[in-house]
Amino acid sequence: MVTGHMAHKRARLHLLLAVCSFLFLNGCAAVGMTLFGVGAGVATGTSVSYTLDGIAYRTFTASLPQVEGATRTALSRMGIRIEAIAKTEQGKALKATTSDREIEIELERVSSKTTRMRTVAKQGIFFKDRATATEIIMQTEKILGIG
Repeated sequence: MVTGHMAHKRARLHLLLAVCSFLFLNGCAAVGMTLFGVGAGVATGTSVSYTLDGIAYRTFTASLPQVEGATRTALSRMGIRIEAIAKTEQGKALKATTSDREIEIELERVSSKTTRMRTVAKQGIFFKDRATATEIIMQTEKILGIG
């Protein structure tokens, strides 16, 4: 019989093997490395997930106003200037900037007590700064007192 701890280790190993197999696909090294980064975040237990194009997202057990307030505080503490806030059909959209990055944050009301946050930090036309997007989410999480 496999214990919960052993099953978790086995699942991690299978995920790592599957991700590493992508590295050996002909002409797909970049995709493999991207998938490796996504898998590594999941395997290490971080609370932030990613899309293949560098967008970070997380769902919080907190209301939209709570997450918005925490996000504003996080951006302020990080020295990131909020340029615009707009209501959307499902919640709010924030646009922010630093000296060389444009940041887009979408807050989507999932329920009265649950909010999904999607963050992308663009540096230039092609590059997305996943580290900055992740840090915004992590700082928001810290301010909310989650985790």
